[in-house]
Amino acid sequence: QVQLVESGGDSVRPGGSLGLACVGSGNTVNIYYMGWFRQGPGQEREGVAGVYFRGSGAYYADSVKGRFRISQDSANNRLYLQMNSLQPEDTAMYYCAASDSPRATMTDPSTFHYWGRGTRVTVSS
Repeated sequence: QVQLVESGGDSVRPGGSLGLACVGSGNTVNIYYMGWFRQGPGQEREGVAGVYFRGSGAYYADSVKGRFRISQDSANNRLYLQMNSLQPEDTAMYYCAASDSPRATMTDPSTFHYWGRGTRVTVSS
């Protein structure tokens, strides 16, 4: 089992920035891919950004390209999401997720086996 804990959510004004962090514990040696998902009110959970936990190559949803940046510190079991130029439509609960399968894809949340409880991001003037 892998436990994930997110932090960094807050309320910011449009145009602001936030940095989210996720710390993993437990059987992290088998983690293959990690990502950030978000779910806004009344919306489905969507993949925001993902990365091979011990490799290179990142995925970004079109809606966040050029504004968000994902990074990982696999030695310390940490995942980060730097969010810039935040907009009201970025308001959501943000979840850290991990998968031990190479079949993991950010377009299908069901391919991720481990989830944090989420951290809330609110963008409002």
